[in-house]
Amino acid sequence: MERTNDSILTEFVLVGLSAHPKLQTVLFVLVLWMYLMILLGNGVLISVIIYDSHLHTPMYFFLCNLSLLDICYTSSSVPLILNSFLIVRKSISFSGCMVQMFLSFAMGATECVLLGMMALDRYVAICYPLRYPVIMSKGVYVLMAAGSWVSGLVDSGVQTSLAMQLPFCANNIINHFVCEILAILKLACADISINVLSMAGSNLIVLVIPLLVISISYIFIVATVLRIPSTEGKRKAFSTCSAHLTVVIIFYGTIFFMYSKPKSKRSAGTDNQDIIAALISLFYGVMTPMLNPLIYSLRNKDVKAAVKNMLGRKNFSDGHE
Repeated sequence: MERTNDSILTEFVLVGLSAHPKLQTVLFVLVLWMYLMILLGNGVLISVIIYDSHLHTPMYFFLCNLSLLDICYTSSSVPLILNSFLIVRKSISFSGCMVQMFLSFAMGATECVLLGMMALDRYVAICYPLRYPVIMSKGVYVLMAAGSWVSGLVDSGVQTSLAMQLPFCANNIINHFVCEILAILKLACADISINVLSMAGSNLIVLVIPLLVISISYIFIVATVLRIPSTEGKRKAFSTCSAHLTVVIIFYGTIFFMYSKPKSKRSAGTDNQDIIAALISLFYGVMTPMLNPLIYSLRNKDVKAAVKNMLGRKNFSDGHE
């Protein structure tokens, strides 16, 4: 189908939970509270890592990037979600929708790759502890983090540009809180086979390959840890990986459900499925970034000590003003 003037949309309408006004009020308060906790928790974690020189290591550099990603991801979608809970007509311009979709997809894809890089870092630290400072030099881990960002941005650019080329006819209602790519593809009045193939390739590059890297890394990590003679040594080795592994399970479990099966046609009776998918997306977009700083800080003695040290110096300086 050719794109004509009649088929060019100027805006989309976000449905979200319009049919459930009471639930919208509850979710507005809940999501707002979660967003503030995300900004506070990840902001504090970034500040602590920058402030404490003892945390200037590859692991905490990656963790700092992860916290920054969580702030950027939620900031690209949560304000729109909160706005959709307040206004009756939840419209967004076509260009605004594409920008929001690009940013959200880019941050999500970047985080997938970054989690794979973090697994490699843990693999080198545990399996090759003596060579770790040489292998994971500053130039190497900065390049690994930069590669994660670039891959996410490029992947999102490809998916967004392909989506922008699709013709959208009369239906401009998105059954979602935000401009999520799978919800957008359902509205196209043309064949989306290329988009489906591109999404499959994207799944392979930013989902499957990093997950394979994580899985293989942890197979070697477990094999190495089991050879450690002392129980205390095994416990310490596992504790350095438990936080990362917890984040991986939560993150990948949700994102695989959301993006592994793009659909080209909208079938009858899928409204409930759309609502469920939207709620799962909301959990992925808000809950996971809120949990990440808690998971890493509650189980990490170095972060706890750095926070106490920073607060102690602040109280000391305030007392002498």
